[in-house]
Amino acid sequence: MNELPITEGISSLNKKIIAWNQIEETKEDLANKKIVFTNGCFDIIHRGHVEYLNRAKNLGDVLWLGLNSDASVSKLKGSNRPINEQFDRAIVLAGLSCIDFITIFPEETPIELLKKIKPDIHTKGGDYNPETLPETQIVRSFGGIVKILPFVEGKSTTNTLKKLERTLGH
Repeated sequence: MNELPITEGISSLNKKIIAWNQIEETKEDLANKKIVFTNGCFDIIHRGHVEYLNRAKNLGDVLWLGLNSDASVSKLKGSNRPINEQFDRAIVLAGLSCIDFITIFPEETPIELLKKIKPDIHTKGGDYNPETLPETQIVRSFGGIVKILPFVEGKSTTNTLKKLERTLGH
């Protein structure tokens, strides 16, 4: 993965962003800590994201976020996305106190990242079903659980984009 550009005033936030080759070393420092993992595009941060991430953090000691790369966001959401580049998204998320670590991953799903981190809990939003989630089998294979957190009604990226389209008259 590319290193984040260090900009004056945000260098402390960069410390939360863990490259693939730093995962093992970081995990060694987390012995006896309950790791909660979540992932997503987090293209346009809104209140629903912040509430969700705080709920996830409250389930354990450490919240590790897998952030979809720009290329994977385009595959998942379409060629006009992401709105914000991966490094910008990572820095905004690193500014949230509930997030301890962020790793950018290139695939559409975080299966390879989950194999490296092996969290105790993997959380997803209320619009997911653990039985159809591609990650469920791998999480359960190392003794982890998948926990679905409630959807924050009316607070979604889709709703934000629809409101923006109405505002701009499209």
